[in-house]
Amino acid sequence: MTGRQGYGGKTVYGARVGILMLDTKWPRPPGDTGNALTWPFPVLYKVVPGASARVVIHEQGRGLGPAFLKAAQELVREGADGITTTGGFLAIFQRELAAHVNVPVASSSLMQVPLVERLLPPGKRVGVLSVQGDRITPEHWDAVGAPHDTPVMGTEGGREFTRVMLGDTIDMDYEAAEQDILEAGEKLLSRHPEVGAIVTENHNMAPYAAALNRRLRIPIFTVYTFVTWFQAGLAPREFGYPGSSAPGTWRER
Repeated sequence: MTGRQGYGGKTVYGARVGILMLDTKWPRPPGDTGNALTWPFPVLYKVVPGASARVVIHEQGRGLGPAFLKAAQELVREGADGITTTGGFLAIFQRELAAHVNVPVASSSLMQVPLVERLLPPGKRVGVLSVQGDRITPEHWDAVGAPHDTPVMGTEGGREFTRVMLGDTIDMDYEAAEQDILEAGEKLLSRHPEVGAIVTENHNMAPYAAALNRRLRIPIFTVYTFVTWFQAGLAPREFGYPGSSAPGTWRER
């Protein structure tokens, strides 16, 4: 037996992150969690039947728990080493999912709020942009360990973004959707000038993060920043080691 052993147990290899998909039909451009081109690494997808955005947001996913647990377990069985989702409001299933699948779970972009808040200088805090800001409850904040008084602004007062997400339409005016997000960001900073960084609750907002950053000139943290960090822990970059052929600065003493 040589020192180079292989170990099995999975069906699919190389895709460390499994993504639980809402059951939707709206467009998903690159940057959206549900577009495979978003990710600089392979991912696995699993659609949760009946999991509409409206049920998840307006009814806190009532009745969907078993379906999410089943889909997450299937992703792990197929090869995922960690699980994420396509909806920030799914934070309410964080503990249940992690306990059920027994692998790391990054259910919601909102989980970044406590960390980002600690990055900011004194007097500054995190603000949140949401597809429907008035639907984030104390239960959601508790699930991610964020303060209940975190400043929030939703896009429900806009013309396009929330309409598409909650209506599950097959068409989307990307320019109008971007304008909704930019206006919500400006309104958030106008009402809460202490906001020094934004976390986007919605997992479909990442395509607009660069435009939001240019407009507001503060850091923007999205599901993309969250899941790329998550995956970096599941599959650490190889830098080489003493005696390897990998280039680097390792030296034997």
